[in-house]
Amino acid sequence: MSTAPRLQAAKRDWGHDETGCTVLHIDMDAFYASLEMARHPELRGKPVIIGTGTRSVVSAASYEARRYGINSAMASARARQLCPDGIFLPVDMAYYREQSRRIFTEVFEQVTNRIEKVSVDEGYMDVSAALTQWDRPSAIGAWIRSEVSRRFHVTCSVGVAGNKLVAKMASTNAKPDGMLVIPLARHAEFVQMMPLRGIPGIGPSLEKRLKAWGVNTVADLAAMDETALAQACGSVTGAHGLWLASRGIDERRVTPYTPEKSVGAERTFSADTRSLRQVRDLLRWACDDVASTLRRRGLMARTLTVKLRFADLSYQTRAHTLEQPFDTAGVMLPEAVRLLRGMLGMDAGASASAGTDATLPKLIRLAGVSASGLTEARETVIQPSLEDLMEEHDAVGKRPGDGTTKPQRLNRAEQALDAVRARFGSGAASLGI
Repeated sequence: MSTAPRLQAAKRDWGHDETGCTVLHIDMDAFYASLEMARHPELRGKPVIIGTGTRSVVSAASYEARRYGINSAMASARARQLCPDGIFLPVDMAYYREQSRRIFTEVFEQVTNRIEKVSVDEGYMDVSAALTQWDRPSAIGAWIRSEVSRRFHVTCSVGVAGNKLVAKMASTNAKPDGMLVIPLARHAEFVQMMPLRGIPGIGPSLEKRLKAWGVNTVADLAAMDETALAQACGSVTGAHGLWLASRGIDERRVTPYTPEKSVGAERTFSADTRSLRQVRDLLRWACDDVASTLRRRGLMARTLTVKLRFADLSYQTRAHTLEQPFDTAGVMLPEAVRLLRGMLGMDAGASASAGTDATLPKLIRLAGVSASGLTEARETVIQPSLEDLMEEHDAVGKRPGDGTTKPQRLNRAEQALDAVRARFGSGAASLGI
């Protein structure tokens, strides 16, 4: 959900010379809320807010909800005050990610493989090679908007320009459900009509610093000497980037997909807790979520990290690299609990039984896990341990035809869970470990 400023004056015809405008930025409109309305048509036209719970924040809001002043990262409690009749829904990241994957695969990749996915709801495309089949970049943008709407019943906005900076600013100002083409000759003019926050990367702190130097717009920024700009923002490198941006110049290339570095899941408790059982139950959910994501994407991981955020908002992480790659919660959870105890200075043997609770030494606000050291499952070689080999040998002797190890049985069981959830919904079955 973009909160970047938009100018109505920018949403106009900038000309039709598309020479060199081979970069598209596609940004889905109110993506999470739009997807919920796509699968629940009765919600269309209503203020839909994604984010529930007294301590949660808004992840997305429909355009109807935004009229009440609701935006992303706002506390959900505040959103309820602004829009008491709003329809508040929980975040369903598995659904949003799957729909995003389909949009990128079934629509964007039909044009080119030169795609840089920035997040689940936005990405860049370099369509220079695709122009041998398409007449104009704007024709590609129009087709993408039409196909996304037809197939997925959501809308997107497209910016067409000669570089990533201007294309992104164009898509922002084309929202909702629009397209802006900015010819090369008009890049500087387009950028310089914007407020400072219109340039991606200029946040409240830098904006305040620049305004203290009398810089209130991008046009003011463009008129500033680069040496003085370095003094204003406190960085020579940062000043050069701003100097280029204020002229509509961006030397970054569209970088096609790079493998994910980690997969994680975390949640905030409804109230700070000292209960080991509550924290352990949340870690169970997080391990299950991460493991199912790994399997769905055909990945395995080597390193597990546990994250805790305390009541004072400080946080701590601890990681461990396992001997064998993993993609099951059955492997992850015992390790996550061990890391949790170590982080809190607890005796590894204390309260070890599942039926026993314990009081933690610090109040916990949030907990989660992440898996990193990712590899493609089909290319990952798993070397059985001596214990695995002995177990497999014993299994063959005692249960003919079932020569499997515990990790293999865990994987098979959790794949069965995946199948049940895929057919009956994510809440149809839960992990019992």
